[in-house]
Amino acid sequence: MNKEIDWSNLSFGYIPTDYNVRCYYRDGKWGEIEVSSSETINIHMAATALHYGQEAFEGLKAFGCPDGKVRVFRLEENAARLQSTCRGILMPELPTELFAEMVKKVVKLNARFVPPYESGAALYLRPLLIGTGAQVGVRPADEYMFMIFVTPVGPYFKGGFNTTNYVVVREYDRAAPFGTGTFKVGGNYAASLRANKLAHDLGYSCEFYLDAKEKKYIDECGAANFFGIKNNTYVTPKSSSILPSITNKSLQQLAKDLGLNVECRQIPVEELAEFEEAGACGTAAVISPIGRIDDLDMKQSYVISKDGKPGPISQQLYTKLRNIQYGIEPDTHGWVTVIE
Repeated sequence: MNKEIDWSNLSFGYIPTDYNVRCYYRDGKWGEIEVSSSETINIHMAATALHYGQEAFEGLKAFGCPDGKVRVFRLEENAARLQSTCRGILMPELPTELFAEMVKKVVKLNARFVPPYESGAALYLRPLLIGTGAQVGVRPADEYMFMIFVTPVGPYFKGGFNTTNYVVVREYDRAAPFGTGTFKVGGNYAASLRANKLAHDLGYSCEFYLDAKEKKYIDECGAANFFGIKNNTYVTPKSSSILPSITNKSLQQLAKDLGLNVECRQIPVEELAEFEEAGACGTAAVISPIGRIDDLDMKQSYVISKDGKPGPISQQLYTKLRNIQYGIEPDTHGWVTVIE
């Protein structure tokens, strides 16, 4: 363990670690795994990642657990989502076995950076796949690099598991219907920067997106999926421009385990008035409970949490998911990989 780091006061940011792992795709096949201690990469100035957006990434966490073991959550799902992105922007798919081997290797190599359980921090893994082959015409590259680097991170929101407020933005879209919204590519995040800055400038935690076509239905909460609770039902949006969240998928299963109904469907923005609880969910925060959503254009405010506290079902889901990640509760769905 690295004793120089103040584990309990980590931000959600980048801290250098010892090693990253890399693998190159050349001549139609993936090569051997390489270990590097360099924080930089050397690529051609005409690489497709720089010009045509052939770039994809993932995010997952390794947890230091009470029993002394290190666990990684649902890495096969991250591999599958990356493969989906590869199909979407014509990059070679990375086999799940290679992805898993590199995840395990990079965690072991940086074991001293896995935060202790009591700190509430985790080791964040960032898999990155980029087109490195030189190309001036708009075509896929013939060479690619996949790498995983890690960094210890604290809670995504400084307030921890507390409610935050959102603002509906209509003047910006993060992705178009049938565009790249269902893929985890950097362009979607670049498209969200102005809306995110606008929300922060107005004093909100994050922006709240409606569907890009009609501006009638809920899409996403910034870079996270939305869910709402009402009438013993977990409701989450169905849309052709939403990134499928692994956390959301997991919460849906846990909601069923708790006896809730689960609905994945279009949610009219007006339905926000009916939810007893709501939250944004994703790898970084797990669940960020929503206190209020303001629709300034319509002069409408949807107060989800009247006392400013997370709802009981959100609390249950959050605690259960975290306990599975930390090995406190049984992993009945086979989600966790123990790093030996």
